[in-house]
Amino acid sequence: MTALALDIGGTKFAAAAVHADGTIQARSEVLLSGYGSPEEALAAVVGQITARVPEEDLRAVGVGSAGPLDARAGTVSPVNIPSWRGFPLVKALGELLPGRGARLAGDAQCMALGEWWRGTPRLRHSRAVLGMVVSTGIGGGLVLDGAPFLGPSGNAGHIGHIILDPDGDPCPCGAAGCVETYSSGPNMVRWARANGWAGDDAKALAVDARRGLPAACLAFARAAGALAAAILTASALFDLDNVVIGGGVAAAGPILFDPLRRAVARDARLGFQRRLRIEPTSLGRDAGLLGAAALVLPGDRPDA
Repeated sequence: MTALALDIGGTKFAAAAVHADGTIQARSEVLLSGYGSPEEALAAVVGQITARVPEEDLRAVGVGSAGPLDARAGTVSPVNIPSWRGFPLVKALGELLPGRGARLAGDAQCMALGEWWRGTPRLRHSRAVLGMVVSTGIGGGLVLDGAPFLGPSGNAGHIGHIILDPDGDPCPCGAAGCVETYSSGPNMVRWARANGWAGDDAKALAVDARRGLPAACLAFARAAGALAAAILTASALFDLDNVVIGGGVAAAGPILFDPLRRAVARDARLGFQRRLRIEPTSLGRDAGLLGAAALVLPGDRPDA
């Protein structure tokens, strides 16, 4: 069986045809900024896959989307994509690919599921995995006792909107002082520029942090501290074994992971929290696509 997997992030929209063994047959990716409406972006990315894979071979559709979302209604309202607020994604997919079953989850939930399913083999033995996407926004997802934990509305794991400081900077979600206001790429850049850095984006910030520029290094240290607080909060709630982090900011590598691990080690006061292992994604951008496919594929997957 082959599934169509969709992964909707803050700036990019990816799709792939994925077989039941996790093999990716075809993939495509578009920038959301290149399309005037979600319908146009959806038609473009699905069309790129069906041009290479017979439409009749795509038997089901799994979707990971930036959130929040309403899994029961099949709608998405990504915090960082205003034009997609309230978009009836499942209905639109049904019009493009009639007769397929579609299942919807958060993009970071799918990333966690993809890592559990086809990532580092030892994760398959972990009872509590937190996956995080640190990019334009910050998402999270949980795989507990071998099954994705989505919650009643489909929004479990929204770790980027843990509030660290109620009097902090405003967040696009409407609250203030969320983890995302410290640790997302755009907010790291904003803070660094306010503190003397003259660069343009998160990639340039990472380059300058590697060079040792103080404002860039401090931006990563500040982001890592906020992520550590969120991870330890989740650990206290779910007794985590492993944390796997992907996304554009996570691609910066040691300049994020080194201060993050130090902060977790410093602030982990409960004995069970000290066993936490924090690592980057082993699957890169494929993690979210594989997790989205795993939502609907039969066989060797967590909740089969």
